[in-house]
Amino acid sequence: MRSQRRSAKGPRAIVSASILGCDLGRVVDEARSAVEAGAEAIHADVMDGHFVPNISFGPNLIGRVVAAVEARVTTHLMVDRPERLLDVFLDTGADRILVHPEATPHIRRALDTIREGGASAGIALNPGTPLCFAEVLLPHVDEVLVMTVNPGWGGQQMMVEQLDKVREMRRRIDAGDLAAFDISVDGGIAPNTAGAVREAGANVLVAGTALFGALDRAEAIREMLE
Repeated sequence: MRSQRRSAKGPRAIVSASILGCDLGRVVDEARSAVEAGAEAIHADVMDGHFVPNISFGPNLIGRVVAAVEARVTTHLMVDRPERLLDVFLDTGADRILVHPEATPHIRRALDTIREGGASAGIALNPGTPLCFAEVLLPHVDEVLVMTVNPGWGGQQMMVEQLDKVREMRRRIDAGDLAAFDISVDGGIAPNTAGAVREAGANVLVAGTALFGALDRAEAIREMLE
């Protein structure tokens, strides 16, 4: 049975392996390797070249990963008007889908569609988006992902001031002002930054470059969590 690690604030922390940082030509093997090393979730960043200035991968690749791993798979849609694409990404079997409120005027419809399709739903916030922008959505999500880099590429340095959003959400959850949801952080997660992220109150650490680029992936995950 996996040990029950807890962050300094909030629930037990886990690492979610961002496959954007892996060798996508071997994505199934890479995802399995991350789970075997101790990652409890897989994170898939879908980029359309419009909402963010990069293009990554689509539903077929995610479906292969879902079929290959015994772990939660989260799809993060960094795309314009994500409601147009929800059906095809729900068909992959992903357990959770995150959408950006900055990308659509129909964010509640998108969250409802995700849940009706059998997945859990969450939102992601870009660095330039204040928490108050999504205030009305917080009672209706299973996860809030705080981006601590400008989305589009892996390997960037963390914007540590973004952790103030994490602190505020954790404070409100702990005070009983909000029902509990996962607080995740993506961008610059590594052994030397994970402690500050956990101290702020995040419980899901999305790691790509630092995990898949490590010589010993299990040790990298242990360092992030311990």
